[in-house]
Amino acid sequence: MPLIQTIEPNQAQGEVAQIYTEMQQAFNNWVPNGFKIWSANPLWLKQQWEFIGYYMQQKRLSFPLLTMIRMLVSQDHACAYCVGLNEGMLINMVGLNPEQVAALKRDPQTAPLPEKEKAMLLFVLKGVKRSGSIGAADMQALRGLGWSDAEILDALTHGARQVAADIVFNAFQIEQDF
Repeated sequence: MPLIQTIEPNQAQGEVAQIYTEMQQAFNNWVPNGFKIWSANPLWLKQQWEFIGYYMQQKRLSFPLLTMIRMLVSQDHACAYCVGLNEGMLINMVGLNPEQVAALKRDPQTAPLPEKEKAMLLFVLKGVKRSGSIGAADMQALRGLGWSDAEILDALTHGARQVAADIVFNAFQIEQDF
């Protein structure tokens, strides 16, 4: 059990029940522990669900790119739940094999992404690890590949918010459920 009290789907009421219903529709009748952890405060649950919904509809930042960002950021922050969940998505939904995922975890330069997306992945990892190391040349390189400032902001925000989730999941000892 996590250290914080969460609400199970069969106990949910009001806004939590409504959000859980939407999650169950999106995730084949499943509410992941990664979302239940936010149920202690419906505001955070709603924000997390809207945040994920925004990225699920994002057209330029691909699902594989976003999943790799989450997995690699979580690896650096030792969040076993997020590493495992995103690793599973890369294998089961993106089609990578375990060897490719292991190589990616050892060296993000091996990411099986188009060069444009690989550049974005490496930028986000750099920004999350050493935010003060981002400079004008980094931005220009991404712009030169066709990324807009809004897309760059979205990608780095995705990585930064993953750090926050890793902290919450680790602190409250979230249990794996996949």
